Amino acid sequence: MSLLYELMYLLRFKPWDSGVPPPELVAAVEGPEALDPGRALDLGCGTGTNAVYLARRGWEVTAIDVVGRPLRMARRKADAAGVSPWFVRGDVTRLPDLGVGGGYRLVFDLGCFHSLTPARRDAYAAGVTAAAAPGATFLLYGFAPGAMPGAPGVTEDELRHRFPGWEVREATKGTERYESWWYRLERAAR
Repeated sequence: MSLLYELMYLLRFKPWDSGVPPPELVAAVEGPEALDPGRALDLGCGTGTNAVYLARRGWEVTAIDVVGRPLRMARRKADAAGVSPWFVRGDVTRLPDLGVGGGYRLVFDLGCFHSLTPARRDAYAAGVTAAAAPGATFLLYGFAPGAMPGAPGVTEDELRHRFPGWEVREATKGTERYESWWYRLERAAR
């Protein structure tokens, strides 16, 4: 899968990268019930739009992508914005091996989990749970199963199953032409 993304970035075909943070993330960070800044983990960060946005809002950001080209672009964006997220090239299903640590109060995934094969999803979920602080918020966007060729998709039921100790607080239908959803999960405070 990473070779496909390498090729797509090489061809500058990245329809998922709008260059602006999604309204759902902005609402979580700036809305009436805004989260206080802390540590944030951006999974599948691409060119760093959301990592830079979070860092500019006072978050200490670790941003991970498996493809090198967008990470180089992300570093340039961060330099231009005067912020310094920690960009890591690596596999989001191997978070413990990447040395990202824990204590993340916000985990953000804009279309990474939904493209993972079912066989790799438990490792992703275990890594996210180990990295997240008690009471953390997890904001995840994904296509519904069958909505997008090449992406297995994700459902609310799957999230409930794969992320024990997390509660799905919201599931909001996306506005894209393909069926998609925004999920907001909260980790138990212990």
